[in-house]
Amino acid sequence: MTHSHAHRHHHHHTEAAQPTLSLLRMSALTRLAGAGAVLVLLWIAVLSVLD
Repeated sequence: MTHSHAHRHHHHHTEAAQPTLSLLRMSALTRLAGAGAVLVLLWIAVLSVLD
């Protein structure tokens, strides 16, 4: 009963994950920019009411 390892385990490097990571990073930055813009608009509204 010989056990031949015909199928080798190919260790895939993170080459396939890099585009998705960069896309996630871009969307996270986009979300942060959107949240920052909303916060700025809210502060402008608050300051205009206080004046």
